[in-house]
Amino acid sequence: MHGPIFNEFMLEQAALAWLESLGYTILSGPEIAPGEPGAERETYEQVVLAGRLREAMQRLNPDVPAAMVEDAVRQLMRADGGTLPEKNRNFHERLTGGLTVQEVRRERGAAFNQLRVVDFDHFENNDFVVVNQFTVMEGGHRRRFDIVVFLNGLPVGVFELKNPAAQGGSLLGAWQQLGTYKEQIPSLFVYNEVLVIANGLSARAGTLTAPYERFFPWRAPRGGQDNGAPASELEELVRGIFDKRNLLDLVRYFIVFEDAGGGRVQKKMSGYHQFYAVNAAMESVLKACKHGGEDKGKGGVIWHTQGSGKSLTMAFFAGRLCRSREMDNPMVVVITDRNDLDDQLFEVFSRCHELLGQPPTRAESRAQLRTLLATIGGRVVFTTVQKFFQKEENRQNGALSERENVVVIADEAHRSQYDFIDGFARHMRDALPNATFVGFTGAPLELDDRDTRQVFGDYIHIYDIEQAVRDGATVPIYYESRLAQLALDEAERPRLDEEFEELTEEEELSDRARMAARWTQLERLAGAPKRIREIARDLIGHFEQRQQAIAGKAMMVCMSRKICVELYKEIVRLTGR
Repeated sequence: MHGPIFNEFMLEQAALAWLESLGYTILSGPEIAPGEPGAERETYEQVVLAGRLREAMQRLNPDVPAAMVEDAVRQLMRADGGTLPEKNRNFHERLTGGLTVQEVRRERGAAFNQLRVVDFDHFENNDFVVVNQFTVMEGGHRRRFDIVVFLNGLPVGVFELKNPAAQGGSLLGAWQQLGTYKEQIPSLFVYNEVLVIANGLSARAGTLTAPYERFFPWRAPRGGQDNGAPASELEELVRGIFDKRNLLDLVRYFIVFEDAGGGRVQKKMSGYHQFYAVNAAMESVLKACKHGGEDKGKGGVIWHTQGSGKSLTMAFFAGRLCRSREMDNPMVVVITDRNDLDDQLFEVFSRCHELLGQPPTRAESRAQLRTLLATIGGRVVFTTVQKFFQKEENRQNGALSERENVVVIADEAHRSQYDFIDGFARHMRDALPNATFVGFTGAPLELDDRDTRQVFGDYIHIYDIEQAVRDGATVPIYYESRLAQLALDEAERPRLDEEFEELTEEEELSDRARMAARWTQLERLAGAPKRIREIARDLIGHFEQRQQAIAGKAMMVCMSRKICVELYKEIVRLTGR
């Protein structure tokens, strides 16, 4: 079915047809309702298709006694205490990690078995069912859900469909309707992994706790980028998320729960760009580990624009690495070039510790980094790039680790600190000669940026500002040229000439020293008092004029901290506040 669909019934039928083409069994809610010949529930209060769950558990755990399987089914159908997000978190842990069931034996005492709920490695061993017009009763409320997706009898997906021509037919209306359902029929959402809202024009997916702004479209991959769209956003979303392999991967690797403070739990699911990027990075890393020659150790570069969730993408990637059988319990080293970035990223990873399997560790010194890298087994280690720089006389200490299952994740991989001559590449290759490197950047690599490519390889995934704006992941940026000329006082010329002579006197001056010297001179020009005053006056006038049209905030980005301070002082002087 192509083009916009303006009838809710047609939209539902189209979604069912797409799901059926993906191999799902389609069932009618009224036909499997309690009391019907094909009933799959005993009461309308039940939200789990218990018979399908039991059959799946027996099939996935053939060596476990039937009594233990029955105990596992009872555990899954019984929601533990706490808030709805907390119950959902407990269920997710059981769904992805299995659940432990105790067997009491008279002669040999108690025995414990870990039972699988889903076979994540072989999708064909699972039961995928879709039910439309699924009625549930709870607390005096009776609600009928448009489409519910069941995985081994567990309701992991809910669709709320709207007619855009009807009152309340917007996506916001669909999201608000789900909010009402969560309040009135919370038992269904204990098991939920994906929520879908759609009308005939648009479709979005999100999680149990996601605000409306965090529901995003899902697009099909187009080579290294994800752009373009088929005729229907809903079709693209259904074929993307609910492809059986994709759904299992999404549930297993791309959902994270974060403690938001105050006892609140936030559930986050990756966007399509994060999903495709991480999978591409995994494929690239596995190839780079096997290849010799120039490509050995080059995992590639992921360019995801600022504001598109790059930090969370890195956490999803680290989680996939940690769970990869092929990587054999790898050591993941996350590197930033500044302590403040290290703090921010470490905090994100710490909140995602369940995804990683353990909390990340921070290396405070080069010696501690060496000790951590020598640890048997895998872990996620944070450090700054400076830990890999060492004095020439200490280089005889050799590599920090010669393990081959070490993956280095570098944030802001385009920065100059990673230069090949006397920076990141030289010291990192010396320290970790057999590691594989993956770079993340929020800005595109320059055409002549050979150093970054020399370390990491070329792009493996791109999500640029145009795509992010289209998806609503970030706001558009509008550029307005406002030129403030660099001016050099005549009195400064002789002094600068003298300093230039001093800088060029020593032929062996390092490239880094030359770069620092050039930066110092440019900073002096850019931060000249006259230019600071001119920029401050222009900023104030421009901002106050904008405030008359629309209230907002302003942020200034300067060349250095010193210039920031001077500009701040000048703005305070001019405004008196």
